[in-house]
Amino acid sequence: MSALLFFSVEKKFGQAWTTIAFAAGAITSLLAGYIGMTVAVYANGRVALQTQKSLREGFIAAFRAGSVMGFCLTSLGLLVLLVILLVYNKMYAGIDKSENFIAMYESIAGYGLGGSSIALFGRVGGGIYTKAADVGADLVGKVESHLDEDSPKNPGTIADNVGDNVGDVAGMGADLFGSFAESSSATLVVASTITEFQKERGAMYFAVAITAFGIVVCLLSSFVATSCNGLELDDNNYKIASKAVKECKRSNDADNKKTA
Repeated sequence: MSALLFFSVEKKFGQAWTTIAFAAGAITSLLAGYIGMTVAVYANGRVALQTQKSLREGFIAAFRAGSVMGFCLTSLGLLVLLVILLVYNKMYAGIDKSENFIAMYESIAGYGLGGSSIALFGRVGGGIYTKAADVGADLVGKVESHLDEDSPKNPGTIADNVGDNVGDVAGMGADLFGSFAESSSATLVVASTITEFQKERGAMYFAVAITAFGIVVCLLSSFVATSCNGLELDDNNYKIASKAVKECKRSNDADNKKTA
């Protein structure tokens, strides 16, 4: 993909401004997805343990674990975009001319394309893997071995969960990163066409500053979201939930007997 951009998109042969931005976006997206999957693997068991104590503790553990990838995604994306802006403003040739100034920010748009390309492979690859594992687990586990849905005795269940982790965590994270990077790059491209901004180059960092303030606000809001006290089950709701679980188990046992 980078080679295709190098030979087809660059303004002049031998330049690699769009290609470098594309590679930076792809690497940042991969890094954010890796961090998210690592945190998700460790958080799954901890959320289950905390939920045994109370729903509130389980919610807090899950929310904070999900926040890790969200903040890593936005902060890493913003940091790399800022570094690209600073480097390109120093090294891009002929930036004093209006057309070159606009062309530089069009090259930076490759940053969003790199994130979206990784999202494509993460979503599609994870989706195919988890669907194949899910179908295999159902065919072998339910039909032949008469195991329950998502039974820990079924190895296909583990493969299904791995695929969910790739598609839902890494794939969705890369998808969100692609949207974030593309919207930020599109804002810079549109702003670069404004004559006043071409004279006052510092004004181009205004969009980056808004995103940075948004990260700070979200960080402060996360403390408020985890301070709620209305997540406990009272006795009546607990009885209803327990009855629903028993009915579901009884229904599954009846289905297993019929298939046997």
